[in-house]
Amino acid sequence: MPPTRQIQCFYTDGACTGNPGPGGWGTVVYFTDGSVYEMGGAEAQSTNNRMEMQAAIQALKVLNASGQTEAVTLYTDSEYVKNGATKWVKGWKKKGWKTAQGKAVLNQDLWEILDELNSPLVDWQYVRGHSGNEGNERCDTIARAFANGKSLVLEQSFSLNPSQSIQSATNLPVTGVSDSNIAPELAYKTEPLSDSSFDVAMIDSTASLSNTALDDLPREVRVGQLRNLVETLRIADEIASQGYLISSSELADLMDVNASAVTSRGDHWPWRNWIVSRVRREGNQILWQLERVDQVNGGDEE
Repeated sequence: MPPTRQIQCFYTDGACTGNPGPGGWGTVVYFTDGSVYEMGGAEAQSTNNRMEMQAAIQALKVLNASGQTEAVTLYTDSEYVKNGATKWVKGWKKKGWKTAQGKAVLNQDLWEILDELNSPLVDWQYVRGHSGNEGNERCDTIARAFANGKSLVLEQSFSLNPSQSIQSATNLPVTGVSDSNIAPELAYKTEPLSDSSFDVAMIDSTASLSNTALDDLPREVRVGQLRNLVETLRIADEIASQGYLISSSELADLMDVNASAVTSRGDHWPWRNWIVSRVRREGNQILWQLERVDQVNGGDEE
């Protein structure tokens, strides 16, 4: 039976309170008849990237469940998700889920699910976060509400007979609650992280952890975190030494934070060994420059 409604597009977003920390994701489905269906979920411990992926996975689940044969657009403000789904995953699989440097692909568990659900019907599009796009802003609101355990009314603008369930009336999986204050156990929760997937989530972050939290992690996880941190710092150093300008979203990916955390800091601020300065706006992008602190302060001491 064909779906009762035609999906026009999806918007997806993820958020994390701390990275890693409590996470949330939001997915909004827009239909050609103007109706909207919003979903959200939470995890007690996750990362920004994993929540971005969970939101996209939910959109793909909805598309597959609908039986739709018309193309749809999936909008994400994560270049990590878009590029991974459309470019990187093919190479990762050929290399046995290894990167070009021979390292294990982070978040492999979610990439395998996303890749299995992905479809030629999906047109993956990047949308800049926090730029006033209605769909993106709404997903961000949903994701942050779930990450912070706050009350949120999800819009599900279908005309339902009270005796009908949401699922039977819409052909959509039920993955949200209209008010998260109803009862904690009724709120949608994604699959809890297993010990192994939690290790991956913890590695997927350049954020600092307390000494106590670090001591509780296995040594191999701490070493993996350190390797990833060193690689991130090397990339930042090359960007600075070559004088490259990078966008807010690229800088956020480098720092492993939300784009809003970059733009909210002002035009000139320190990050680790660098001073980050806003250079100019180019179209819809803000471009930033990284300068080594020792160079800004006049060079190395003799």
